[in-house]
Amino acid sequence: MARQERAVRTRRAVIRAAAEVFAERGYAAATIAEILERAGVTKGALYFHFDSKQALARGVIDSQLTADYWVPRELKLQEWVDAGMTLAHQIPRDVVLLAGIRLSADLESRRLFGSAWPAWIDLSRGYLETAKDRGEVLPHVNPAQTAEVFLAAWLGTQIFSEAVSDMDDLGERVMALFNHILPAIATPAALIRLDTAADRGLRVIEEVERARQAELVPTEA
Repeated sequence: MARQERAVRTRRAVIRAAAEVFAERGYAAATIAEILERAGVTKGALYFHFDSKQALARGVIDSQLTADYWVPRELKLQEWVDAGMTLAHQIPRDVVLLAGIRLSADLESRRLFGSAWPAWIDLSRGYLETAKDRGEVLPHVNPAQTAEVFLAAWLGTQIFSEAVSDMDDLGERVMALFNHILPAIATPAALIRLDTAADRGLRVIEEVERARQAELVPTEA
């Protein structure tokens, strides 16, 4: 068990170090030597988990999707909004997310290690299909098409936010994105119940963290 825990910690350290270097320098300029120095691990430990720089990039991209801050809601559309708003809150603060976004946008290198885009599209499509089945989405809406349109709009929003404010206003801009898209796809009954406030992501994260802390508090026998 101790060996497994060390392996997990080492892998996380390597992923984070790789993400830092990729985010700062881009894939082409990043070197294994600098990633090793950042991670503070041996070359053997790194290659135990990742056999190449390409595999490291793939590992960073594969780390994008987690259920860390997923909370079941009465409305599936609210879960979709929550996923987007928590991501908007985390990207400026989580170098692994930031690196994954930048790697996915690297047109020259993406053919080597893929992209996080298909996974994000699948995630949105799943939320939207379930929401449509529950009567939260208008009958004419195509969930797969909407998921692709949303991703394209998201990428533009993120790039614009980074250009004008270093992503300090990403939450506000993603709020605006949802507020423009949701009226076109949501039923009126669902729309009026959705919380798309700019601080929604932070509040969801705090809700999850409180629940985790409560689980750690021992109860009396």
